Amino acid sequence: MKKLTAYIKPFKLEAVLEKIPREGVLDVLIADVRGYGRQKGHLELYRQHEYELTFLPKARIEIYVEDSAFEAVRDALIAAARTGRIGDGKVIVSDVDQSIDV
Repeated sequence: MKKLTAYIKPFKLEAVLEKIPREGVLDVLIADVRGYGRQKGHLELYRQHEYELTFLPKARIEIYVEDSAFEAVRDALIAAARTGRIGDGKVIVSDVDQSIDV
């Protein structure tokens, strides 16, 4: 079993959830997070004052998937999340040795 942890732009969340195949996906977890990478935040203007937003909103998706469906899910996730601009996000892949239902 593999775990894909993806940090993506929040407006791409629905597109990702529609694109990933259901076959072989065991669990999907979603959370709202904030962070920055290479884009290092940006400036906002509010009531004539500039504010630097260092941590930008992101969506974190954790997908637990069977090994046989891993490549299809990974490729669909990347294709749906990509806009071609800096700050699209990151996908981290981990092996899961054991999963215990409580």
